[in-house]
Amino acid sequence: MFTGIIETPGSILSIASEGTNKVFWVSSVIGPELKPDQSVAHNGVCLTVEEIRDKTHRVTAVQETLQKTNMNALKVGDSVNLERCLRPDSRLDGHIVQGHVDTTATCTAKEELNGSWKCSFQFPEKFARLIIEKGSICVNGISLTAFDVTQNSFAVAIIPYTYEHTNMQQLKKGDKVNLEFDMVGKYVVRGMELGNLRK
Repeated sequence: MFTGIIETPGSILSIASEGTNKVFWVSSVIGPELKPDQSVAHNGVCLTVEEIRDKTHRVTAVQETLQKTNMNALKVGDSVNLERCLRPDSRLDGHIVQGHVDTTATCTAKEELNGSWKCSFQFPEKFARLIIEKGSICVNGISLTAFDVTQNSFAVAIIPYTYEHTNMQQLKKGDKVNLEFDMVGKYVVRGMELGNLRK
């Protein structure tokens, strides 16, 4: 379980293919504090730490993850947002995030607004029922508030602190980002759909 509050960006040091999987070595300031078997969200994707070397750690993304997230598009030198799992005694500063990416979205615009940034995204319309105006949305692991919501698009506002401490700095038009929709909303929608089936 995560909160969508990014601890630090990490840098991709190497990528290797192993069968249908990809193995990533990631460098970050929290690297020395990590432990094998620990869950860490990478751009919102929950992955298991397999090995630690100084300030770097190794994770593996399986085929399912590569197909449904932007992990397959990562290159050496790219920045990834990192967050360790939530502790029971921690404040929930963002919103409840599982680290299970639902789909990817494409950045359609990035606009500087004299002190903040507006980023707009387009996503598959089949997920329209899972996002609401002023609702929580997880973008590349960042807990944000959606607005200007349509059937297949939404926008988010990025404050300077978030911009400086995440990979939103590198985001540009055409880039793909990982989306995880609000978990509570997904359960509500699922319950309503099952209820309709029983009628």
